[in-house]
Amino acid sequence: MCAGPAALLAWNWLRLGQPRAGASTALWLIALAVAPALLPRPRWRAAAFVPAMVLALHSALGIWIVHPIRLLGRFGGGFLEFYDVRLPFAAASHPRMQGVILVALFAFCGAVALAVAGRRPVLASATAVVAAGWPATLLTGPDDLLRGVALLAVVLSLVVGLGGPLRPRRLAVAVLVGGAVVLAAFAASTSSAVASGQVLHWQGWDFYTKPPKPVGVQYVWNSNFGGLHFPKKITTVLTIKAPSKPTYWRATTLDEFDGGNWYESNSPSVMPIRINGRDELLADPELPPAAQDPRRWVRQDVTVNALRDNHLIGASLPVAFGPGSQVVNYSDGEVAHLQDSPLSRGEKYTVWSYEAQPTPRQLADLPARYPEQVRKTDLYVEARVTAPPFGAPDRERRVAEIFATSYRARPYEAVYKTARRIVGDPSNPYAAALELEAWFRSGAFHYDETPPQSSTLPPLVAFVTQTHRGYCQHFAGAMALMLRYLGIPARVAAGFTSGEYDRSKHEWTVTDHDAHTWVEAWFPRYGWLPFDPTPGRGSLNGTYTASSPHFDLTDGLFAVAQHLKRPGAFDLRTLRGAHGNAARPGTLPKTRSKVGPTGSRIGSLLRLLALVAAALVVLVAAAKLGIRKRRYLTRDPRKLARACVRELCDFASDQGAKPPPSATLGELAQLVYAELGVSAEAFVSAAAEARFGPAGASGEAARAARHELRSLRRDLRRALTRTERALGLVSLRSLGLTG
Repeated sequence: MCAGPAALLAWNWLRLGQPRAGASTALWLIALAVAPALLPRPRWRAAAFVPAMVLALHSALGIWIVHPIRLLGRFGGGFLEFYDVRLPFAAASHPRMQGVILVALFAFCGAVALAVAGRRPVLASATAVVAAGWPATLLTGPDDLLRGVALLAVVLSLVVGLGGPLRPRRLAVAVLVGGAVVLAAFAASTSSAVASGQVLHWQGWDFYTKPPKPVGVQYVWNSNFGGLHFPKKITTVLTIKAPSKPTYWRATTLDEFDGGNWYESNSPSVMPIRINGRDELLADPELPPAAQDPRRWVRQDVTVNALRDNHLIGASLPVAFGPGSQVVNYSDGEVAHLQDSPLSRGEKYTVWSYEAQPTPRQLADLPARYPEQVRKTDLYVEARVTAPPFGAPDRERRVAEIFATSYRARPYEAVYKTARRIVGDPSNPYAAALELEAWFRSGAFHYDETPPQSSTLPPLVAFVTQTHRGYCQHFAGAMALMLRYLGIPARVAAGFTSGEYDRSKHEWTVTDHDAHTWVEAWFPRYGWLPFDPTPGRGSLNGTYTASSPHFDLTDGLFAVAQHLKRPGAFDLRTLRGAHGNAARPGTLPKTRSKVGPTGSRIGSLLRLLALVAAALVVLVAAAKLGIRKRRYLTRDPRKLARACVRELCDFASDQGAKPPPSATLGELAQLVYAELGVSAEAFVSAAAEARFGPAGASGEAARAARHELRSLRRDLRRALTRTERALGLVSLRSLGLTG
């Protein structure tokens, strides 16, 4: 009986850490937890549990109980780390957290085993639900429904297996009730009141009462492919007063690729023009002509909450800054970084940005002409090697020479060949950028903050050709590198996704969990345009990008198909189910409002619970009625009389006056009168005559017994309160499921 719950608990608890604890360790702890329950007496079990606990604590935490302070300190430290470390955590970096998980596995397996040994089905089931539900709700994933089904199977096995001998009727009723629970769970999982979010977010409760210290969040924006771990506590880093249209907040750009990682270039190269108290970057050669018009600019007023960074962050593409008292240097690509101390809590500054909104057809019609500054800095594929521009003569031979002569570039030949296979031979750079972005978002790749590592290949090569698992830095770094090898100037942009918008304050709230990287590609007339290949992290607003809910798929297909020399392996039409065919004119972007649990959501949940409760009541009543009517499907007077007696026994049982199986008719009458206050003598007399009297008169006696039973039931209902009658209707005692 303990095997199923133990396997379920190990499955749910051990997945919180990566890599998971070894199977031998888990089996050892489960054996220690179950062994005391094998003893025949409760006192022996309790005594045996103590040495088992000592061994388990040493196995999990590495400390003997003779050092209680160290033991408690290690366990307490590991427990509190769960409030600061994002799950799944890296086991090598957080061994105390791994120890807490192993202790939890032992403790909960022991609790279930002791309840099973005591033949307590309700206690064992409740313990299993809590023990498996706790880790299952801490870390959700695509297999949550499977975990729920497994938990349901475990609970039903405990209820049925510990409730006594498996009689056919009891087994059938258990299957019936199990089906009702499955239907109720399915209804709850598909209801918008539950599926759209939690009404009570208990995972956010923090019982750590130590006074909080002011938090300062810092980032190293250069790429790092070794794993990503967000703190579990969410910290607001910025609040930004700006229009409600979603946008990404850019801190910097990573322009340099050294053959393994992306880095930012901080060399100051743009002299700002001081106008009206702000620094305007109109001299930046990468700025498109339309960005010179201040009437096209969007203003953002930024307040620093907890960000410790030396960049001024604003919507892409920033063209002017009001830095206040800060001394700022400006680089090509509209990046502003502070000369002295980083930003601190409470500081404010203003940014003006230009956001181009071209259509796919407009981008498809652009020629592949790039200014010298862009070609010089944003086509590097290795520290000293620049890829030939898109459409350049003899381009394939020149790219092949790069792989033949550069040992750093050679591993990336597979990445380039993959890019060529996906995009084919398009006639315009936009078609290549769109197809690569859509390919990464099409389901072929999976977002994973602890992706597998390769010991033989560079991270981006392994990501594209083998694992297909990674986080935003893998997606953005791979797409930007592919674009550069295809001759399209590209770079990695680093900063934050939109965050949440509060319409009452006209303000965006940006947290540390919104940190993100994406891709910027350069196009004539429009300059740097953002693309986001990472699925599930955010969405852009333009109709030209596949990451936008307003993506114009019709124009996108046209851009890819026009003058196509050779089609690629990826079909852009696979996105039709994700975004629809085209954005409708006048469609407004959706923004998330900063709201708490609303009355409408709670009302929907209450209505759902009421419907589920009503369905269960109807199901129980129907089951009782079906069982009762089945007994009367006979013409044998003696069986009819026995059915009448069983009906009265069931009624009494549902009211808490269950007669023993060996009770005679006289004892049944005494029980009904003593417990329910109604005389059953007339019914008992007719039933006795029908069951034990002469065969010739048994038919008339059976009809009399049924008549007396109906009269007796009316008297019983009048003697009971409405509450007692309602509880009797839903009672499971007569079905044999409770004592």
